[in-house]
Amino acid sequence: MGTGTHTSETVTLARLPSGVELATTVHTYRGDESANESEPTLYVQAAQHGREINGTEVLRRFHDRIPLESLSGTVVAVPVANPLTFDRVSYTTPEILDSVNPNMNRVWPGDADGTLHQRMAARLWEYAGRADAIVDLHTGSPDMYPHVVFREGDERSRRLAEAFGSDLLLGEQADEDADDEWHRRNFKGKLRVAASNEGIPSITPELAHNKQILDDVVENGVEGLLDVLRYLDLLPGDVPDREREQTLARNHLGQVNAADSGLFRPQPSLEVGDRVTAGTPLGTVYHPTTYEPLQDAVADRDGILYALTREATVVAGDQLASVALVREE
Repeated sequence: MGTGTHTSETVTLARLPSGVELATTVHTYRGDESANESEPTLYVQAAQHGREINGTEVLRRFHDRIPLESLSGTVVAVPVANPLTFDRVSYTTPEILDSVNPNMNRVWPGDADGTLHQRMAARLWEYAGRADAIVDLHTGSPDMYPHVVFREGDERSRRLAEAFGSDLLLGEQADEDADDEWHRRNFKGKLRVAASNEGIPSITPELAHNKQILDDVVENGVEGLLDVLRYLDLLPGDVPDREREQTLARNHLGQVNAADSGLFRPQPSLEVGDRVTAGTPLGTVYHPTTYEPLQDAVADRDGILYALTREATVVAGDQLASVALVREE
């Protein structure tokens, strides 16, 4: 039986104007020290967006459940990748600290001489860039169907996504295959894209829900991570069949958006995960004081409804729903 070890270190990501160091904790789990150095390394992080805390809870429970005595290789885990957004329970950092790159997941692999978020990413890339695989734990809105996103055409990333085990897998086109919106939103700076460009298979599980810990979502995340370890031969055993019928779909960036501002009432019969067809009613935007219907929102294509907002007050342009195009059952 092996004698695996766990260590943790405080790592400075950047320095604030006051001189206060912005730091986080990096956990390292190693298998038997006598093991071959060629054995794989998995890098996993959470809370790159600070309101997405289910990933942080996944790593806490993963810490309690990882069988160190059976580990072959190394797992590097960062439960809070972005302390600034974590403290603000937010998606982006304050403009006064990084007005150029407020979203950390747009600047990978970072720049040690760049803006605050670029420096933070560059420091973490020192760990992620040496890994054999990367899992970047995120969560969606309260009304998003859990899924795993990978770069379409990257077969190693697809297999990693399949091992994680969610029902829905979303392939996202990138670089020259992507549409104008992908480039406009600077998605090339996402961690999974930067990793794929470096030949490192990488996935983004969207565990669903933010700001609240949901036990069933977290448990699925822990099981997904353990299955990834089995897939990478970091743990013994095969990836178990959890009796899931996985569906591969294409990430649909052209969401169904609000055409006008008002109150949105989603179609009561709809739930995320439902199959919809082009023209399926999704809900109605109406004027709150005159009661005038302003928009009858409908699905623009056949597919899987993986996001449907329940936040009633919407501004023109807000996302109402997202539909993924099914490619393989």
